[in-house]
Amino acid sequence: MSAGAITIGEAARRTGVSAKMIRWYEATGLLPPATRSEAGYRHYDDSDLHTLRFVRRARDLGFSVEAIADLLALWRDRARPSAGVKAIAEEQIADLRRRIAELEGMARTLEHLAESCCGDERPDCPILDDLATEDTPPATRPRSSLLAALGPRSMHLRDKRGR
Repeated sequence: MSAGAITIGEAARRTGVSAKMIRWYEATGLLPPATRSEAGYRHYDDSDLHTLRFVRRARDLGFSVEAIADLLALWRDRARPSAGVKAIAEEQIADLRRRIAELEGMARTLEHLAESCCGDERPDCPILDDLATEDTPPATRPRSSLLAALGPRSMHLRDKRGR
Protein backbone atom coordinates (compact mmCIF):
# COMPACT_ATOMS: atom_id res chain seq x y z
CA MET A 1 0.00 0.00 0.00
CA SER A 2 1.39 3.40 -0.93
CA ALA A 3 1.79 6.13 1.68
CA GLY A 4 -1.57 7.73 2.42
CA ALA A 5 -3.60 4.99 0.71
CA ILE A 6 -6.33 3.40 2.81
CA THR A 7 -8.65 0.43 2.41
CA ILE A 8 -12.30 0.63 1.50
CA GLY A 9 -13.31 -0.12 5.10
CA GLU A 10 -11.25 2.78 6.40
CA ALA A 11 -12.56 5.04 3.62
CA ALA A 12 -16.09 4.09 4.64
CA ARG A 13 -15.36 4.85 8.29
CA ARG A 14 -13.78 8.23 7.52
CA THR A 15 -16.47 9.42 5.11
CA GLY A 16 -19.67 7.88 6.47
CA VAL A 17 -20.27 6.19 3.10
CA SER A 18 -20.70 2.41 3.27
CA ALA A 19 -18.24 0.17 1.44
CA LYS A 20 -21.13 -1.06 -0.71
CA MET A 21 -21.98 2.51 -1.76
CA ILE A 22 -18.31 3.31 -2.41
CA ARG A 23 -18.17 0.37 -4.83
CA TRP A 24 -21.44 1.52 -6.42
CA TYR A 25 -20.18 5.11 -6.81
CA GLU A 26 -17.09 3.71 -8.46
CA ALA A 27 -19.21 1.53 -10.80
CA THR A 28 -21.41 4.51 -11.77
CA GLY A 29 -18.43 6.77 -12.40
CA LEU A 30 -19.01 9.22 -9.56
CA LEU A 31 -15.76 8.03 -8.04
CA PRO A 32 -12.79 7.21 -10.25
CA PRO A 33 -11.67 3.56 -10.23
CA ALA A 34 -9.67 2.85 -7.11
CA THR A 35 -6.04 1.88 -7.30
CA ARG A 36 -5.53 -1.78 -6.46
CA SER A 37 -3.00 -3.58 -4.33
CA GLU A 38 -1.14 -6.58 -5.69
CA ALA A 39 -3.79 -8.69 -3.98
CA GLY A 40 -6.56 -6.74 -5.74
CA TYR A 41 -7.79 -4.73 -2.75
CA ARG A 42 -9.10 -1.22 -3.43
CA HIS A 43 -7.08 1.65 -2.03
CA TYR A 44 -8.17 5.26 -1.67
CA ASP A 45 -6.27 8.49 -1.15
CA ASP A 46 -7.22 11.89 0.30
CA SER A 47 -8.62 13.06 -3.03
CA ASP A 48 -10.96 10.04 -3.14
CA LEU A 49 -12.10 10.73 0.43
CA HIS A 50 -12.80 14.35 -0.47
CA THR A 51 -14.87 13.21 -3.45
CA LEU A 52 -16.77 10.70 -1.30
CA ARG A 53 -17.62 13.41 1.23
CA PHE A 54 -18.79 15.66 -1.62
CA VAL A 55 -21.01 12.89 -3.00
CA ARG A 56 -22.39 12.02 0.44
CA ARG A 57 -23.28 15.66 1.12
CA ALA A 58 -24.92 16.01 -2.29
CA ARG A 59 -26.93 12.82 -1.65
CA ASP A 60 -27.91 14.17 1.78
CA LEU A 61 -29.35 17.18 -0.06
CA GLY A 62 -31.34 14.86 -2.33
CA PHE A 63 -29.45 15.37 -5.58
CA SER A 64 -29.79 12.61 -8.18
CA VAL A 65 -26.77 10.65 -9.34
CA GLU A 66 -26.92 12.54 -12.65
CA ALA A 67 -26.97 15.92 -10.90
CA ILE A 68 -24.10 14.84 -8.66
CA ALA A 69 -22.07 13.87 -11.73
CA ASP A 70 -22.72 17.33 -13.16
CA LEU A 71 -21.80 18.99 -9.86
CA LEU A 72 -18.60 16.93 -9.61
CA ALA A 73 -17.61 18.00 -13.12
CA LEU A 74 -18.22 21.63 -12.22
CA TRP A 75 -16.37 21.24 -8.90
CA ARG A 76 -13.35 19.82 -10.65
CA ASP A 77 -13.36 22.62 -13.25
CA ARG A 78 -11.77 25.52 -11.39
CA ALA A 79 -12.45 27.86 -14.35
CA ARG A 80 -16.20 27.20 -14.35
CA PRO A 81 -18.74 29.97 -13.98
CA SER A 82 -20.92 29.53 -10.92
CA ALA A 83 -24.11 29.99 -12.99
CA GLY A 84 -24.20 26.29 -13.88
CA VAL A 85 -23.89 25.28 -10.24
CA LYS A 86 -26.62 27.70 -9.22
CA ALA A 87 -28.93 26.39 -11.97
CA ILE A 88 -28.52 22.81 -10.72
CA ALA A 89 -29.17 23.94 -7.13
CA GLU A 90 -32.28 25.88 -8.12
CA GLU A 91 -33.60 22.90 -10.07
CA GLN A 92 -33.08 20.77 -6.94
CA ILE A 93 -34.90 23.33 -4.80
CA ALA A 94 -37.87 23.24 -7.18
CA ASP A 95 -37.88 19.44 -7.14
CA LEU A 96 -37.73 19.35 -3.34
CA ARG A 97 -40.60 21.84 -3.08
CA ARG A 98 -42.66 19.73 -5.52
CA ARG A 99 -41.95 16.59 -3.47
CA ILE A 100 -42.82 18.41 -0.24
CA ALA A 101 -46.15 19.49 -1.76
CA GLU A 102 -46.83 15.89 -2.78
CA LEU A 103 -46.00 14.64 0.71
CA GLU A 104 -48.22 17.31 2.29
CA GLY A 105 -51.03 16.25 -0.05
CA MET A 106 -50.58 12.63 0.98
CA ALA A 107 -50.61 13.62 4.66
CA ARG A 108 -53.83 15.63 4.18
CA THR A 109 -55.43 12.68 2.40
CA LEU A 110 -54.42 10.27 5.14
CA GLU A 111 -55.60 12.69 7.84
CA HIS A 112 -58.97 12.93 6.14
CA LEU A 113 -59.21 9.16 5.76
CA ALA A 114 -58.21 8.62 9.39
CA GLU A 115 -60.83 11.15 10.51
CA SER A 116 -63.42 9.31 8.40
CA CYS A 117 -62.61 5.95 9.95
CA CYS A 118 -64.52 5.12 13.13
CA GLY A 119 -61.72 2.91 14.38
CA ASP A 120 -64.21 0.64 16.11
CA GLU A 121 -64.97 -3.08 16.07
CA ARG A 122 -66.83 -2.95 12.73
CA PRO A 123 -64.97 -4.16 9.64
CA ASP A 124 -65.88 -1.30 7.29
CA CYS A 125 -63.00 1.10 6.91
CA PRO A 126 -62.70 4.04 4.49
CA ILE A 127 -58.91 3.84 4.68
CA LEU A 128 -58.86 0.30 3.31
CA ASP A 129 -61.61 1.15 0.82
CA ASP A 130 -59.52 4.02 -0.51
CA LEU A 131 -56.38 1.89 -0.75
CA ALA A 132 -58.34 -0.72 -2.71
CA THR A 133 -59.57 1.86 -5.25
CA GLU A 134 -58.04 1.22 -8.67
CA ASP A 135 -58.25 4.74 -10.07
CA THR A 136 -56.05 7.79 -9.52
CA PRO A 137 -53.73 7.62 -6.50
CA PRO A 138 -55.39 9.14 -3.39
CA ALA A 139 -52.85 11.95 -2.97
CA THR A 140 -53.75 13.31 -6.39
CA ARG A 141 -57.53 13.05 -6.05
CA PRO A 142 -59.42 16.21 -5.24
CA ARG A 143 -60.85 16.21 -1.74
CA SER A 144 -64.44 16.15 -3.07
CA SER A 145 -63.80 12.94 -5.01
CA LEU A 146 -62.33 11.40 -1.87
CA LEU A 147 -65.61 12.04 -0.08
CA ALA A 148 -67.50 10.55 -3.01
CA ALA A 149 -65.20 7.52 -2.97
CA LEU A 150 -65.89 7.06 0.73
CA GLY A 151 -69.62 6.91 0.05
CA PRO A 152 -72.68 7.95 2.09
CA ARG A 153 -71.13 6.84 5.38
CA SER A 154 -68.39 9.46 5.01
CA MET A 155 -71.01 12.14 4.36
CA HIS A 156 -72.72 11.10 7.60
CA LEU A 157 -69.40 11.33 9.46
CA ARG A 158 -68.70 14.65 7.82
CA ASP A 159 -72.10 16.07 8.80
CA LYS A 160 -71.83 14.61 12.30
CA ARG A 161 -68.46 16.32 12.86
CA GLY A 162 -69.71 19.60 11.35
CA ARG A 163 -67.23 19.63 8.48
